[in-house]
Amino acid sequence: MRKFAILIIATMFAGVLAVRAFQKNSLTGQLIDIACYTENKANTGNDHKGRGLNCGQACALEGFPVGLLVDGKVYQVMGELTAHSNAKLYLHVGHTVTLAGATGDQGGHPIITATDIKETK
Repeated sequence: MRKFAILIIATMFAGVLAVRAFQKNSLTGQLIDIACYTENKANTGNDHKGRGLNCGQACALEGFPVGLLVDGKVYQVMGELTAHSNAKLYLHVGHTVTLAGATGDQGGHPIITATDIKETK
């Protein structure tokens, strides 16, 4: 019983640490297709070298991960905006946007669980 109680307390403590690691935030950067960006750092727009026009949007619509490039750091976009194969994001690939949501780290990679998107002029 004592081991079980210690396990419960440790689990609760770890949960509190995990929640505290995520902070509400707004980030502004360029929305990118992570798959193509990983292959070639020049692929930050919608048209990708050797891949054709609208590659970024096409990959996003296929459900590939979308990221926010902020000062050389890529935050993978997670959450409700990525539902239905990035239906709310794909038209913004290659554009500068502001995402509101919770930022943190998952598996050693920065993420943003975005709840709102606004295109920046």
